[in-house]
Amino acid sequence: MPFRLLIPLGLVCLFLPLHHGAPGPDGTAPDPAHYRERVKAMFYHAYDSYLENAFPYDELRPLTCDGHDTWGSFSLTLIDALDTLLILGNTSEFQRVVEVLQDNVDFDIDVNASVFETNIRVVGGLLSAHLLSKKAGVEVEAGWPCSGPLLRMAEEAARKLLPAFQTPTGMPYGTVNLLHGVNPGETPVTCTAGIGTFIVEFATLSSLTGDPVFEDVARVALMRLWESRSDIGLVGNHIDVLTGKWVAQDAGIGAGVDSYFEYLVKGAILLQDKKLMAMFLEYNKAIRNYTHFDDWYLWVQMYKGTVSMPVFQSLEAYWPGLQSLIGDIDNAMRTFLNYYTVWKQFGGLPEFYNIPQGYTVEKREGYPLRPELIESAMYLYRATGDPTLLELGRDAVESIEKISRVECGFATIKDLRDHKLDNRMESFFLAETVKYLYLLFHPNNFIHNNGSTFDSVMTPHGECILGAGGYIFNTEAHPIDPAALHCCRRLKEEQWEVEGLMREFYSLKQSRPRAQRKTVSSGPWEPPAGPGAPSSPEKHDQPREKQPAKQRTPLLSCPSQPFTSKLALLGQVFLDSS
Repeated sequence: MPFRLLIPLGLVCLFLPLHHGAPGPDGTAPDPAHYRERVKAMFYHAYDSYLENAFPYDELRPLTCDGHDTWGSFSLTLIDALDTLLILGNTSEFQRVVEVLQDNVDFDIDVNASVFETNIRVVGGLLSAHLLSKKAGVEVEAGWPCSGPLLRMAEEAARKLLPAFQTPTGMPYGTVNLLHGVNPGETPVTCTAGIGTFIVEFATLSSLTGDPVFEDVARVALMRLWESRSDIGLVGNHIDVLTGKWVAQDAGIGAGVDSYFEYLVKGAILLQDKKLMAMFLEYNKAIRNYTHFDDWYLWVQMYKGTVSMPVFQSLEAYWPGLQSLIGDIDNAMRTFLNYYTVWKQFGGLPEFYNIPQGYTVEKREGYPLRPELIESAMYLYRATGDPTLLELGRDAVESIEKISRVECGFATIKDLRDHKLDNRMESFFLAETVKYLYLLFHPNNFIHNNGSTFDSVMTPHGECILGAGGYIFNTEAHPIDPAALHCCRRLKEEQWEVEGLMREFYSLKQSRPRAQRKTVSSGPWEPPAGPGAPSSPEKHDQPREKQPAKQRTPLLSCPSQPFTSKLALLGQVFLDSS
């Protein structure tokens, strides 16, 4: 029997589409210039509070006006906020922070770090800042953007994550020790997003540095997830990376899964990879067939398609923005308007919202100032110009200012029902929430460049065209300029070809009989195949087929250790103390 979504009669009015020209509370549409300045003031209140009270710790505790390390002791808020500084036009502070990070951040530390969070926040933040350095007035070295101190820092951080990928399946552990690698007894259970959210940063890193290992491991992880989908085309929430067996079988678009789908689309655009887009479109069909009801997306059992939880999670609010990237604007707007009604009901998005009951879920009533609905508004406003999307931006600014602002920054909202606060300001507030709000109200920002302007950069290897637009945001809202990837990839491949020819020549000259010369290959010097590589389709496919086998060899035999977390609602991993 098909599932029918039942909505209490009193809530029906909430789900009626808003009039696209609806004015603000005072009868006028939101003024972008006014709210742009309001957002900038929000940023500096939070940023200055971090510098004065929390640096060099990872994050600010706004209620006690001090700091604490959360994701690894990297001065994380500084890394996450760096490209936001430039988007707001503050080149002098950008330059100062670049020097501070080079002098103070060290990845050779005995810390257990989240592989996922370190990648999206640290590696992504450093890569974005590296590619924006010249625009920010930083004096770059010869060979930039294919070399530079921030790029070397990003590479160093990413190499610390590589041991996590040494599993029989090629899917990574969720946690790695930055000094010692994967701890003995580390749980092999990783969420789907924690496996499939690397291709944007790692392919960028491979293209800029010339080392294919990063893109290779990211692609293997993506393919293993694809091969693990159910017969009806869905993936679950958590999987055992040693056995490949699903531990949590709830399928949806939210927490634990979200950025896997996001990176199939963004990876496809960044790398011009038709296969990644085809994979997403297949998932999209299954998602619409089994989880989509009345412009909401529910959670279902991955093998049967039966509804397991009729809830909306705040992390799902990225989905309309993702739909806009594939041109599905009508469906995106309808879903966005549903999510917007929840915001207006509470002044924010609760972590979990029970759709039939029209209210929050117990112990999931908080709003940690997440960016996802604002992110979708920015994308959809770029696509449609619909003023309703500016109204969401206005409501977000007013709500956050009224509920969350304290003397030392902005505090997480612990409970949207009574507006109690929690003593934390996540680094993504400066990396994502404020950035997307500012870009929503700033249509002429350089990030929105349509290709009408660009920068020509002369390197020792030739001319590069950069800054022409088409920036791809990673899931922490760090923009990546795709032009730099293709410029550097071309240069690296030309270098590999020359080195390969030289190696072949000397090998032939010194040790090969004349009759054998035609059969000699360049071995490890052959440029790795990948999107944009100047090789034939046959050569492109062959190396990629061999990669999974390489990932199988370094088996990890680790003694078991008590699992310090437990599986809870929807298979999300929550700490025992939560």
